[in-house]
Amino acid sequence: MAKRLIVKVGDELLRKRSREVTEFDGRLGELLDDMRETMIAADGVGLAAPQVGVLKRAVVISPDGRDFYEFVNPVIVSSSGRQICREGCLSVPGISGEVERPKKIEVLAYDRNGKRFVLNAEGFLADICCHEFDHLDGVLFIDKMLPGGR
Repeated sequence: MAKRLIVKVGDELLRKRSREVTEFDGRLGELLDDMRETMIAADGVGLAAPQVGVLKRAVVISPDGRDFYEFVNPVIVSSSGRQICREGCLSVPGISGEVERPKKIEVLAYDRNGKRFVLNAEGFLADICCHEFDHLDGVLFIDKMLPGGR
């Protein structure tokens, strides 16, 4: 595993749509391992592949520093409710603000081995998923931030 550099706002790579993962191989596993290490070292709760300069649809999440989730080619298939979440981003240092997100989501994704799974997420986990999945489409939380954020 290796810690990677985190791409910062202003780099146009963060505004590009990531490509679907088609090969579930050792390189994907290495990317996910590196992303996990990078996220932990940066004291984050989530990291998307574009944030480490890779335009692939892959995300790692750890809402509590103990449980880890990996999502490859994630799709939110349903959502309900709403919540206002205070967010920041490793790629947008020094800025935080409130964003409206779904309270509950159902995610269809694949693991590092290409096995399909469904995850039902609520509250903070749903917020992190939505935030990180947005990165895969070139969307940053500052694009959705409610007025008054800093």
